[in-house]
Amino acid sequence: MRHCSVQVRGLLTRDELDRYNALMEVGSFLESQNRYDLAYTVQKEVDILILPGIERLKEKGRERDRQTEAYLEAKRLLEEDDEE
Repeated sequence: MRHCSVQVRGLLTRDELDRYNALMEVGSFLESQNRYDLAYTVQKEVDILILPGIERLKEKGRERDRQTEAYLEAKRLLEEDDEE
């Protein structure tokens, strides 16, 4: 079973995280029983479950980019005012 990143797990809701942990446990058990065919199905469910967390992480990155852009624009305007 493939785990998602710590950043994504940190952005999952409590319900999503509980479901994620349960699915990972089931998938690990299936792999230990060499039932990779069923573990594959569980992995697909995990992949779907973490999509909202991935989107939240992307949005955090976009927000950080917007803040950086606003900061740089404000700094540029300040420098222009100082030159005048």
